[in-house]
Amino acid sequence: MRYFTFIRAAENQGPLPKGFDQAMEKFIAQHLQNGTLVQTAGLARTAQGVRIRMAKGKLTLIDGPFAESKEVIGGYAILEAPTREQAIEIGRAFMQLHLDYWPEFVGEAEIRAMDFVAP
Repeated sequence: MRYFTFIRAAENQGPLPKGFDQAMEKFIAQHLQNGTLVQTAGLARTAQGVRIRMAKGKLTLIDGPFAESKEVIGGYAILEAPTREQAIEIGRAFMQLHLDYWPEFVGEAEIRAMDFVAP
């Protein structure tokens, strides 16, 4: 089964700590190789983004940065796992890298089963 996971955190938590990049690259390579990671990406800053909001039958475009947002989605991954528990273990290992290399980081990863995937 496929799972969509994303990380949500404050956008400006400082520079990446020493060793974090290398640990994350190793984690990504390992999971791509064993087939549990289908796709992943980090997202650009909200200053480069746009939101399209619909309310009262009207569409409104809002350019970033989005000052009203305390936390933003910083990246995502699509996982392939036979069970929910295995998807959770991958997510836990991902967040453990943050704890090991960046203990000051504040954020959360959300994991959700994908009900529909277009071909």
